[in-house]
Amino acid sequence: MGTGKDSVDGAGRRAFLATACGVGAGLMLASKTASAVALATNETRATPKTPEPRGDEEPSTRGTLRSLEVSAIGLGCMNMVRSNPPFLSREDALFLIRDAYEHGITFFDSAQVYGEGQSESFLGEAIKPFRDNVIVATKFGYTPRDSRPQHIRETVEQSLVRLKTDHIDLLYQHRVDPQVPIEDVAGAVQDLIAQGKVREFGLSEAGQGTIRRAHAVCPVAAVQNEYSFWDRFAEVEVLGTCKELGIGLVPWSPVGKGFFSGDIHPATFFHPQDNRRSHPRFSAEAIRANRGIVEVLFDLGLTKKATPNQIALAWLLHREEFIVPIPGSKNPLHVRENAGAMAVHLSAEEIAELNDKFSAYPISGARGSKQSEALRDDGARFGTRTQEGKGMSPWPSRH
Repeated sequence: MGTGKDSVDGAGRRAFLATACGVGAGLMLASKTASAVALATNETRATPKTPEPRGDEEPSTRGTLRSLEVSAIGLGCMNMVRSNPPFLSREDALFLIRDAYEHGITFFDSAQVYGEGQSESFLGEAIKPFRDNVIVATKFGYTPRDSRPQHIRETVEQSLVRLKTDHIDLLYQHRVDPQVPIEDVAGAVQDLIAQGKVREFGLSEAGQGTIRRAHAVCPVAAVQNEYSFWDRFAEVEVLGTCKELGIGLVPWSPVGKGFFSGDIHPATFFHPQDNRRSHPRFSAEAIRANRGIVEVLFDLGLTKKATPNQIALAWLLHREEFIVPIPGSKNPLHVRENAGAMAVHLSAEEIAELNDKFSAYPISGARGSKQSEALRDDGARFGTRTQEGKGMSPWPSRH
């Protein structure tokens, strides 16, 4: 690894953790009483409308997604059962989720496809003692992308059983279905809301055309798209649309699929089933080329007594007040580290400096595999824009 900046490795991160997990000590102490808290290749450069930095405003420890009050940072519950093996045992998953709650996390994100329902089952069991104090999100329609209303109703009933609850707080369409009009999808979710089985509706990896069409039928509370310090394609059309319509933006992979930690280097071995093996941005060449991004975060972290991951999360929290990132982890210490980002304050000057330094690094490698990119909607898929207000979803027959 070398020395100096080239040695932003696991040892350096662990040295930071002792301090950084305490950055949010006051926040975490408050969270004990907060059962009372309701509970590629240059693809990131396509950012014609960069939001003005919101520095000099203290970040909030709470976020709002329409009627839902959530912690400003949530917990993604995918990696414990999918994509990044080895996976967690039931006991370890329950501990992870409950420990996250004890450290201020009240927003938990799952999906029907994660571990073929195992993530939902773990989540439902873990939060049962404090179900009324947390917000639970799940998703339908990934593989297969089946968003027929009858299928939505059937799979929601299955999710309710696995989650051990009588309602889902936030129900997302996981990927836009190219065969089913989004108006039919929104109508089906609206019916579930009327029945009390769902509280709010969300979309994932949707562009502005689909967002607007869905929102006209059933108000959209949140859009969950990939967005992070090194992946800013959401700024092309989705971020502004969310701001205009009063919709929350829930970034997934907000710490660069683990890259911002500094633990990943060109010689890193990825498990044969780790999906990052298929991502061009995680080739040895791209990892080496993109190392400067970690250094940018690391350097500011030195002055803020924060880890690179915390700086990346704080950057998102200062971007817009309606942004609620959901980093995933299998390690309770990393979950606490992420929660500590809610206490990291960045000034307008620090944010501007981060953005200026980011602009100096051409990001190497596409953010995901061709297969995963193809599942994203027009306007969310790199290099595309919404055309004629449509998106990937077909027009309804009555259009």
